[in-house]
Amino acid sequence: PTYFASDISYHKEKFDRGFDRVINIWGADHHGYVPRMKAGVEALGRSPDDLQVLLIQFVNLLRDGAQVAMSTRSGQFVTLRDVMNEVGVDATRYFFVMRRSDSHLDFDLELAKAASTENPVYYVQYAHARICSVLREAESRGIPIPATEEICPEIYESDEERKLIARLAAFPDEIEKASKELAPHMIVNYVFELAGEFHSFYNAKRVLGEEEPVLKARLLLVKATGTVLSKALALLGVTAPERM
Repeated sequence: PTYFASDISYHKEKFDRGFDRVINIWGADHHGYVPRMKAGVEALGRSPDDLQVLLIQFVNLLRDGAQVAMSTRSGQFVTLRDVMNEVGVDATRYFFVMRRSDSHLDFDLELAKAASTENPVYYVQYAHARICSVLREAESRGIPIPATEEICPEIYESDEERKLIARLAAFPDEIEKASKELAPHMIVNYVFELAGEFHSFYNAKRVLGEEEPVLKARLLLVKATGTVLSKALALLGVTAPERM
């Protein structure tokens, strides 16, 4: 017996409900089933392109540099909930979308738990926490966040500032591209690069210790970076902590 007839019925029901495209997420070991399913969709009077199948490669869990042994026959396996309980929801979500869906993923459990900048999710979240720290300090000093129209763009002269601004400006295009290509890993790449540009800026330039024109310009840049980082992380289902 096969599931082919019920699968065709399932897809027919989707199209009958008015959807113009159906996206299936399958394990890579089912790649041979894709042509059959597309043929079934075509038999329903639809274009085979109305069915899109994303093949997801396998994940290797690593602990202390060694692969975690699993066997379905012996009942030895690690569930997704086990992973979330060990490394946290944020790290789990971030790590699982770090790579293209058709690429193998080595999920390093120890790295995912590390409170260091070697851990990519910590690195990104730490950038947001740094931003919140600057904004809190500005508020405690009675320094308001300026409006965009108050800032002269020519104030941003350094490479660090301009590179950070360029990454911020790319945000809408990056999200649109990730959406069209069904590629959430692009958002992960973007937030990691944005965090890197912010860390470079933060380490090279003072913010609150500058004279007012520069202070206001950099404070606005810090605020804008925090806004984009939090929105991008929210799309991934990852929190943007204010303190770490």
